Amino acid sequence: MLMSIAAAAAPKAAANPYGLMEALEQGGVIAWTVFIILVGMSVGTFFILFTKLIEQQKVINQYKKVRTTFWRSNSLKEGSAKLEKNSAYKQLVDDGIAAQEQHGKLTDPVEAHDWLHGSLARSENAINWKLGGGLAFLATVGSTSPFVGLFGTVIGIYRALIKIGASGQASIDAVAGPVGEALIMTALGLVVAVPAVLAYNFLQRRNKAIAEDLSSFSTDLLGYMVSNGAVKPTVSSAPAAPVAKPVAATPTKA
Repeated sequence: MLMSIAAAAAPKAAANPYGLMEALEQGGVIAWTVFIILVGMSVGTFFILFTKLIEQQKVINQYKKVRTTFWRSNSLKEGSAKLEKNSAYKQLVDDGIAAQEQHGKLTDPVEAHDWLHGSLARSENAINWKLGGGLAFLATVGSTSPFVGLFGTVIGIYRALIKIGASGQASIDAVAGPVGEALIMTALGLVVAVPAVLAYNFLQRRNKAIAEDLSSFSTDLLGYMVSNGAVKPTVSSAPAAPVAKPVAATPTKA
């Protein structure tokens, strides 16, 4: 009983009339539409970021395995069997083997080097294209989300001017809500754009490093195929333990 009386006597905390939800409610359908679009862009950005990071890391780990196990094989088919089923490098090897088998069926004479090089380059481009999937969305979000937020800003300022014209005076209480809504939309646009641009640049740089590894492996594979296995990269092995030099015996005095 005493607690209920004390709670009734305590003054209620004043609610913030200029928060995010209040600004969206004042902005109506347009403000909610802009907000939902920006949230969707942000969710898509982080989804693509994490999924592409996992995909890229798999390819990087595959390259490490290729350098240590593939070139120790006696043939391309044996080396292909050692690679993972969905490995990007297994795709290159299998496409190279298929191109080598198809070269003998050509009726028009074509240099084996040119035929194999074109087939490997086509396979390499397909892998790079798959790795680049989703980056266009990040670039689009990074370039357009500030303008989506700016659209909400323009609408908020327009509503503030309407209130000023209707009231006949530019009082703070009349324009604070619409102006606050405008500033919130600008901030949301920047919050969505900055991570998208950073994610795009980061993933693009990793894709370039992976593309260099794929190109290096493709060149080594081409050299192996056109030389019938005589040319292949040297596989780095663990360095041997250093041999201790014998200590020269010191002459003893008579």
